[in-house]
Amino acid sequence: MLLTDVCGLEQTLEGTPQVKLQRQGTVAVVALTASLALGACGTDNPTDATVGGAGVAQAINCATGTLNAQGSSAQKNAMDEWRKNYQQQCSGSTINYEPTGSGAGVQAFISGTADFAGSDTALTSAQQPQANSRCGGNPAVNLPMVVGPIAVAYNLSGVDNLQLKPTTLAGIFSGDIKQWDDDAIKSDNPGVSLPSSTIQTVHRSDESGTTGNFTNYLTAAAGSSWTFGAGQAWKAPGGTGSKGSDGVAQSVKSTDGSIGYMEQSFAENAGLNMAKIQNGAGQFQELTPEAASKTIEGSPVTGSGNDVTVNIDYATKASGAYPIVLVTYEIVCSKGGPSGKTALIKGFLNYTASSDGQGLLNGLGYAPLPGNVQSRVQSSVNNIS
Repeated sequence: MLLTDVCGLEQTLEGTPQVKLQRQGTVAVVALTASLALGACGTDNPTDATVGGAGVAQAINCATGTLNAQGSSAQKNAMDEWRKNYQQQCSGSTINYEPTGSGAGVQAFISGTADFAGSDTALTSAQQPQANSRCGGNPAVNLPMVVGPIAVAYNLSGVDNLQLKPTTLAGIFSGDIKQWDDDAIKSDNPGVSLPSSTIQTVHRSDESGTTGNFTNYLTAAAGSSWTFGAGQAWKAPGGTGSKGSDGVAQSVKSTDGSIGYMEQSFAENAGLNMAKIQNGAGQFQELTPEAASKTIEGSPVTGSGNDVTVNIDYATKASGAYPIVLVTYEIVCSKGGPSGKTALIKGFLNYTASSDGQGLLNGLGYAPLPGNVQSRVQSSVNNIS
């Protein structure tokens, strides 16, 4: 028997007495037998639901209104699922999210046209004062919400188990390695028959936190083999630029002999092969959510006050870690945010940071936040005012 309490409404259970539940803006969905359902009515502290589970309760703090947000395309698939779930359970709420790219999202937040921004990198020292000004002089904070493994996806006929060292990867994307049967690639893939065709690299054409994290990785792990530094704008010569992670994925899918970087979810959606990448322990590691989380688990977490910033250890030596990852943030005012929208911002971000919200990520090509990071984010969200 299913008991549904939607933001303080009365519900009647078939075959049981009428029960009025007051949850102060909380939606609780409880899959229980009739007797257990009646017992659950006596508590105001429902537990977080396990996705697809039974005998548990899901709590969402509901608020009404409309939020307009934009930014990181890396978190689009997660954001779409979160928005759908929140809106379904919280009547009167509308959450809009446009995957315009991290750079555009941050600028929209600073200018006041976005209520919060999604970004694949934390605010820079140059952006922080502008973001604080947008918040009425109060701190704008970075809240990590999604661990997004960055796939090195490829389309190469006859090859479905490619593996690459960081120096080889740097050589490919810098244009120094031009053919698929180059000695460096052959050395990484003993016994694999590689074609002599030209490598077609694909990169982001728009400023992107994905590019920022990918070039951070090459800078940290490939040493002198990568000379173009790190940043959200692609700087290496050659290759084909495509807008957004979906654009890169489609370009790789449509071009034999191509290789590009994108979030795992976009590579999976496009049905692309993903290369194993050598980590700091010398292992060629397959991309899995668990392997990506191992990199974040060993990375230091910094940030003062309610700010939570993860300094990713791209050269991690943790066994079984996949080293090319990003953390996508929600950038939001800790205080002094858009008028009349604080309750909805807190309600929605409380859901995304919850065990339920994070529990959805494995099935979407992401990895959930490690527990220590998740608890800090939840505390910061609760402090928004």
